[in-house]
Amino acid sequence: MPTILITGGHSGIGAECSKLLASKYHFNLILAGRSPEKMETFATELRKSYGIKVNVLNMDTSSLASVRAGVDECLKLLNNDEIDSLQAIICNAGVRLNGKVSYTEDGYETTYATNYLGHVLLVELLMDRVAENGRIVFTTSGTHDPDTADGKMMGIADKETAIELANMGKNNTKPISLGKMYATSKLDMIQYAYELDRRLKNAGTSLSSIAYDPGATSGTGFLRSMPKPVQWLAGSSLMHWIMKRNGVTMGDVIFSGKSLAKVAVDLAYANGSGKYFQSNDGKLIERRSSKLSYDKQRAEKLWNDTKTLIHLQPNEESKKIR
Repeated sequence: MPTILITGGHSGIGAECSKLLASKYHFNLILAGRSPEKMETFATELRKSYGIKVNVLNMDTSSLASVRAGVDECLKLLNNDEIDSLQAIICNAGVRLNGKVSYTEDGYETTYATNYLGHVLLVELLMDRVAENGRIVFTTSGTHDPDTADGKMMGIADKETAIELANMGKNNTKPISLGKMYATSKLDMIQYAYELDRRLKNAGTSLSSIAYDPGATSGTGFLRSMPKPVQWLAGSSLMHWIMKRNGVTMGDVIFSGKSLAKVAVDLAYANGSGKYFQSNDGKLIERRSSKLSYDKQRAEKLWNDTKTLIHLQPNEESKKIR
């Protein structure tokens, strides 16, 4: 039975996605994240409920070393025939931090490293083990688009390069807000997804690269670093009404999670590569992302800068897009 690897697949939107992948589509799963005990508890639940095989990978996407170690474990499972070929990689884990700027063990700004850099490294190292008709899905955010109500809440850093974003706040430079960093990390994820799609198509490869926006959702770990009053307010019916009335893209944990699963495996989205799908008020729609996300020149620079930041070696580059 084919296997799907998902980061952050044990809680919130990711958990709902994992449940549908197991119950309706009958895929085996690899849960990757930084909470082994919580993942194992959820994995046991999935095994008992749906009779699938579930493996757990200890992987923190904020750490390049942790991603590499997790990939090594995944490759061992594949090489020893303990799991079948990967049908999809779902890059779902992410953080929205609050407070002062912080840095990872690699010296990169934490939000950018966790949301973007770690996932790119994961994809680059495992891309060749994904089935030819498989999919790579990136959970993004409508906050990347400054022309929408979602984007106006945070704004983006549209002038900075990936290298500048990863090193934001160093050398006595003033860092951008962490809200803006979050939105920009999601912009770069979308641009990477589109650039990957272009390169896959140029190489004649049938692998798909898809961007997905779950909408603004309460009841997930997204706001776990925010003050408790903010978390409570964000989940209230009053705030939901206010946000919806002001044009914010509204998601729902269950619907958005199930939609993520559909985008990753359902035949209805077999031609979704290079597209942007969004969960909005109970509907899964295809729409245009921000104007900047289609800037091919910026995307090419982002691609090259990212390879430098994640220290990708020539022999590690995918054969699918050479």
